[in-house]
Order: sequence, then C-alpha cells, then structure tokens
Amino acid sequence: MRAAVGLTISLLKLRIGVAIAASALAGIAVASGPALAWWQITGLALAILGASGAAGAFNHYYERDVDRLMRRTRARPFASGTFKPSPWWLVGFLGLLAASLGLASVSAGNVAAAYVFLGAFTYGIVYTVWLKRRSTWNIVVGGLAGSFAVLAGAAAVDPSPQVIPTVLAVALFLWTPPHFWSLAAAKGQDYAKAGIPMLPVVVPAYAWTLAILVHSVALAAVSLVPLWFGEGLLYGLGAGLGGGYFVWKSVKLYRVPSKENAMANFFASLVQLALLIAGALLASAVRHWL
Repeated sequence: MRAAVGLTISLLKLRIGVAIAASALAGIAVASGPALAWWQITGLALAILGASGAAGAFNHYYERDVDRLMRRTRARPFASGTFKPSPWWLVGFLGLLAASLGLASVSAGNVAAAYVFLGAFTYGIVYTVWLKRRSTWNIVVGGLAGSFAVLAGAAAVDPSPQVIPTVLAVALFLWTPPHFWSLAAAKGQDYAKAGIPMLPVVVPAYAWTLAILVHSVALAAVSLVPLWFGEGLLYGLGAGLGGGYFVWKSVKLYRVPSKENAMANFFASLVQLALLIAGALLASAVRHWL
C-alpha cells in the first residue's frame, strides 16, 4: 500500500500539483467578487490537482529516456521500468485531464476550466515536448503553467480580468525560472549528461547567477504591488519576508556560485512561494472575518 501511494505521488507529481493548487487558492483569495461555496473551492482544487497530475504523468512518460540518465529522476516509474510504456497510458492521462476539466467547468465555470487546460497544455506540450530539449527558454515559458492556476482561481470568483490576480500570476511566472535554474545548477552534471539545455548548463556562472538574481529581485518587487491595491499587512508580510529571503540567498549565489548555494537558493524559492501564498490566504481570511 505504501509503495503504491509513493508511485502515485511520483507519477502524478503531486508535490508540484499541491503547490499549483495552492496557487489557485491564492488566486481565489485575492480576487474581488462573491465568496465561493466550499464545494466550488474543493472542486477547483481537485480539478487542478488532476490536470497537473495528467500533465506530470505525461512528462514522466515522454521523458523516460532522459530521466534514466539523471540521478535525480532515474527512479521515476517509467524511467525505472516499474511501469512499461503503452499507448493505454496516454489514453489514461487524457481521460484524467478530461475529467479534471469537466470538474473545473462544473465547480468554477468555463473560463476557469480554460485556464486549467492552458496550464496543463503549457507544461505537458509546450514545455515537455516543444522546448525542454531544444531551448534555454524552456522553463521561462514553462513558468506560465503556475500563472494559469492563479488566473483559474480568480476566474472562479469573477471571469473578468482583475489587477491583483494578474499581478500575482506575473509573480508566479517570475518565480519559476530561478526556482528551476537553482536546481539545475545544483544538479548540473545530470542535465548536461541528459543534454537538456537548462541555463546553468550552457552559460557561464556569472550569467546564470545574474539571471537568477534579476528574476528574484523582479519577483520581490512585483509581489509587493498588490499592497497599492489594498491587500494589507498580512499579505505584505508574506510577500516582503519571502521576497527578501529569496533575494538574499540569490545574492549569496551570485557572489559564490557553488552547488551548495544553488541548492540553498532552491529551498529559499520554496519558502518564498509558501510565504506569498500564505500571506494571500491569511489576508483573505481576515477580510472575511472583519
């Protein structure tokens, strides 16, 4: 049973899925409009988990050849041979995606469902198939997947575009590249061996560390913009503390581009995202209580 749960978590990339679903909840929290029922929020969260899981599982299936070359990924279900490739897997992934989109449409509306689809398509096709093995822009464009989750959450409240959710979506877009570049820098030999042109593998250290630093500074600045639109102290604390911590670690990485500092920056990016989302959720909760 424990092994089956572990395989499911790995296959569907549920750790990433939880972060994406949490981003959608942040989109709900910062959007202006009528409060959603609990079943709508739960339905959208499950829909995003399912859609991101379908895209993640397809990524495992499609990338199984290069995953075998990388120490970090060679234990994945398809790379390790635990699951054998078959067209029926693709049918199953499409079925999960379709069911997730249907759930998103019923619980959050068609516009939200469209954003859920765009997130899965961006990760599964644009990033995995079109860009990952071909371009250093791979994770830059792939970062849109998380942004669409924020927009899906906001669209569940009001399908019309709003400033604060859009700003938060931009923040998620800026967050993804330095997050994965830091990991790629720490695991550089893996990516080089697999022939994946992540930025730290193909440019000198001064270039990729500067790119990470610029992204982290831009992210910290953009994440504070909602304060000018009334998001309040709790949001500001989350965005400010998380952004400041990520920038500090990025400066350390820029000064000393070691694998240890790259891994520390990777974890700092997770802390930054957690504090940003927590700030948005707490600020929303306080508004509803008052």
